[in-house]
Amino acid sequence: MGNEAIIEQRWAESRSERTWQPKIVAALNLGDLLAIAFTIVVAHIISFGFRDSEVFQRDATNWNYSATGVVIGILWFIALDVSSSRNIRHLGQGSQEYRLVIKSTVYFFCMLAIFSYLTKIDFARTYVLLALPLGLSLLVIERWILRQILVRWRRRGRALTRVMVISDTDSGEHLYQTLHGAQLSGLNPVAFYFPGFEEGTKLEVNSAPVLGYSTDSREILKTCRENNIHAVAVSSGHRLSPRQLRALGWDLAAAHIKLIMAPAMTDIAGPRIHTQPLNGVPLIHVSTPRMEGFSAFLKRTVDIVASGLGLIFLSPLLLLMGLIVKSDGGPIFFFQSRVGYRGRPFNMIKFRSMVVNAEELKKELMSRNEGNGILFKMADDPRITKIGRFIRKYSIDELPQLWNVFIGDMSLVGPRPPLETEVAQYEEDAYRRLLVKPGITGLWQVSGRSDLSWEESIRLDLYYVENWSVTGDLIILFRTVKAVFAKDGAY
Repeated sequence: MGNEAIIEQRWAESRSERTWQPKIVAALNLGDLLAIAFTIVVAHIISFGFRDSEVFQRDATNWNYSATGVVIGILWFIALDVSSSRNIRHLGQGSQEYRLVIKSTVYFFCMLAIFSYLTKIDFARTYVLLALPLGLSLLVIERWILRQILVRWRRRGRALTRVMVISDTDSGEHLYQTLHGAQLSGLNPVAFYFPGFEEGTKLEVNSAPVLGYSTDSREILKTCRENNIHAVAVSSGHRLSPRQLRALGWDLAAAHIKLIMAPAMTDIAGPRIHTQPLNGVPLIHVSTPRMEGFSAFLKRTVDIVASGLGLIFLSPLLLLMGLIVKSDGGPIFFFQSRVGYRGRPFNMIKFRSMVVNAEELKKELMSRNEGNGILFKMADDPRITKIGRFIRKYSIDELPQLWNVFIGDMSLVGPRPPLETEVAQYEEDAYRRLLVKPGITGLWQVSGRSDLSWEESIRLDLYYVENWSVTGDLIILFRTVKAVFAKDGAY
């Protein structure tokens, strides 16, 4: 690439950084405003028709719902901004943006109810009961639409923040891969900086350039400006003293360049991290998730109720599928020994999707294994029957496992239930998967299903064990529906 092309590319990237953020923020403001305005108008029309109505009358002063709607709309709009729901770093992926929208809206209406109680102003119940769910739905839909636009931009290489990673070689490589694998966050790692290391130090497996080795904050800032860096991500092993790191933060802030601190901890969910400032030093506390006590009781209660209702309401489908599978010859169900909670074996039940002698044929097909030796996988497995291929595509073969959940062998959400032969090949870390009950679905189901490697499956299962929560289970169940109908990685 010639010098002119490089200059043109950097100018375009710089221009993109300067223009995409104001555009998105303006779109968020406009979208929120339209959603709130539409909600107020609809709530007014349904409650009072096309006429006005008085909220209260005191001392010859009339306060009607037209003026009240304007005030409510303005305060609602401000509440969304105060909650940081329009913060750029929440956009593109994750659920934090939606959480903030829901939280600020619910809190706002709670404050409205408290205000009504304290001032004895009785707002029309129909008006409030319509505005809350309608407005919340419209705001979430509006945010989702804007997210799809932003995601489309980022997949095309637009609306990205150029990031320089400051660290040592090992931590830098890990952080680079993490950011590179999460492009929808908008953080695009483009270079490294190894302060305090010998000149010429580079990564063996990464082609991204190393821009410098100085520990002087002014030199680092100069490098950022020369290479159009929009953010600096500092990981462990960077060899900057606390004073040098503080000076770097000051210099970057003055130049409007973002500073991101990335601790060496991995696979730790946000709710487990708590920051405590102590004499100017931010201490990071990591809480330990425990699936016991009330949390375990709640999870088991949800499993019993959901699986019981599922078996009842899905019984016509289960009966129909049983008859169809039986018509293909052989038994309806397939029982397989799996390893469950604390290493206890149990028989997992599924609709039979393979020929009767599938286990014997597996030995002959091991030479064609498309997995990694531990997990047997074939995209075009000849043992699968015609009806079996259909029920696997939509995960219908898994429905009988609701019985496993009901009797306590499994949970709705959890790690993938392993075979005894897989457990026999576990390394020490992998045994932590057995600290919770296996699930019908889990992070492995919504993150690629059969397309995942063994290492990635283990990593996702361990992440679940370390970061379990009831809210997280509900999100996984919601994402499972999407993954099943997308049919990705199902074979």
